[in-house]
Amino acid sequence: MSAAPPVGIDGLNVYCGVAQIPVPDLFAGRGLDAARLDNLMMRSRSVGLPCEDPVTNAVNAARPLLDALTSQQRDRIEVLVTATESGLDYSKSLASYVHEYLGLGRRCRLLEVKQACYAATGALQLAAGYVASGVSPGARVLVIATDVSLVDARAGYAEPAMGHGSAALLVGAEPRLLTLDPGAFGLHSYETLDSARPAPTFDIADSDRSLFTYLDCLTQAFGHYAEVVEGADFVTTFDHLLMHTPFAGMVRAGHRKLMREAGIHDPAAVDADFARRVLPGLEYPRQVGNLCAGSVYLALAGLLESLDPAAVSGGARVGLYSYGSGCSAEFFSGTVDERSVASAAAGVVRDGIAARAGLGFDEYVELTRAARDCLVPMESHTVDVDRYAPVLSRYAGKRELLVFTGISGYHRRYEWTTAGRG
Repeated sequence: MSAAPPVGIDGLNVYCGVAQIPVPDLFAGRGLDAARLDNLMMRSRSVGLPCEDPVTNAVNAARPLLDALTSQQRDRIEVLVTATESGLDYSKSLASYVHEYLGLGRRCRLLEVKQACYAATGALQLAAGYVASGVSPGARVLVIATDVSLVDARAGYAEPAMGHGSAALLVGAEPRLLTLDPGAFGLHSYETLDSARPAPTFDIADSDRSLFTYLDCLTQAFGHYAEVVEGADFVTTFDHLLMHTPFAGMVRAGHRKLMREAGIHDPAAVDADFARRVLPGLEYPRQVGNLCAGSVYLALAGLLESLDPAAVSGGARVGLYSYGSGCSAEFFSGTVDERSVASAAAGVVRDGIAARAGLGFDEYVELTRAARDCLVPMESHTVDVDRYAPVLSRYAGKRELLVFTGISGYHRRYEWTTAGRG
């Protein structure tokens, strides 16, 4: 690794919504084959309310990070990037709304990027390059991966795997959580139609193509990484591994594939390595579901909140794999240490996941049906937030949340409310 100045993730928070449904209950309600639960490795999934959208998710993820900064530090956020496949407009980025409700300074670049579930990683790498360039010493970049799920019964076994929420990353030159290995990355991209969102009310997916594309890109991206980073070995280089998680079973398949390609064929050895290096990062995705571009960073939050500081006191290397349909993929790496664990020790993400209100199946169906049109452009629309007060009030968290209240003249409206509203 070159001796470049440290750059990486200085702050990380993930908002996982206020509601969840146990995946076994969803399987039972949809009449899905319970024998396939083991393959998904899912326990619950977050559920979006009709008063939530990609703007509210982004703001609710990022606000705790900004609340921890001084006013001078907030003013040094020079770039805000929203990474989403749940866009609201063909011209105006949702970063404009996010910038407004986060109260960021006017001297800030606003951008939106799109490449399915890879977009946030691409934005992270561009942000790291901007910070490392030194053209604006002390500058920070806020990258927010934010999406909503449109799945319903038509999605079959993909429905229980989808999540809801947003991951916010603060990128700077004093990275407390993850220091990126400069120049250590492997890339692989090409055009395919494994999944897409051709309209604001539904997704399409070719499950088999998506599985094989994910695995092919994993092999090829790591192969490129090994060409770039001298001596890189999948088995010995990384103390921990995090991967984009459409569902945990997909990550298990990817890990098994690379272990075999590295010459490790003994099932017991593969399983033991999976439990040691991969499973800790899957704890939160198994409870939340696929957060699209935020998925790998939800895994990072889970890993950091699970680590013993003494175990990483000398530094530990993390390998990360990001994949986005369409497709683009990257394998990259960074290091964590006891300061990383201390910075995540408050357990904010863990507590938010635990606080979500549980939904019954009928309540879940009603809410998801009402929320499906949240991305549809309308001249006028009103969301009766008080109607969802029973769910909001069951959320144990008491901090303010931003909620979507409607549209007037195509302009979306939001307001702050406490989680216990009503």
